[in-house]
Amino acid sequence: MLDDRDRKILAALQEDAGLSVADLAEQVALSLSACSRRIQKLEDAGYVARRIAVLDRGRMGVPTTVYALVKTVHHSDDWIELFRKVIADIPEIVEAHRLTGHYDYILKLVLPRVEHYDVIYKQLVRKVELFDVSASISMETLKAGLSVPVNYAE
Repeated sequence: MLDDRDRKILAALQEDAGLSVADLAEQVALSLSACSRRIQKLEDAGYVARRIAVLDRGRMGVPTTVYALVKTVHHSDDWIELFRKVIADIPEIVEAHRLTGHYDYILKLVLPRVEHYDVIYKQLVRKVELFDVSASISMETLKAGLSVPVNYAE
């Protein structure tokens, strides 16, 4: 069972996974050793899936975001596994979700420029049969992040 300090630790780690244990302990009003034990407990329990560095997309040369909505007539396990493998091999596809509703999947792509979408589109359709692909270009990011709410964890 998580308490408020555990939630504060998780929230702080989401903001900056490189935060020193000493700084984190000070933020949550714990001793260094108590904070370290709690972090280890949270990691061992699976609350922390991994620690990563979030790179600046502009500096990395991929400032453009395109969302591709995909329809397929195929829903077999074999087709889905092939689709998973194909999109896993295309680094510009950074997220993929299976959907309810009119479209079957949505893909989030990060690209150097809009015109590069055609390169990725061709890679995708050469390797897996799709019924329809419709793309939308993000004009502005209003909210972005990797953090999840910590108040629902038990």
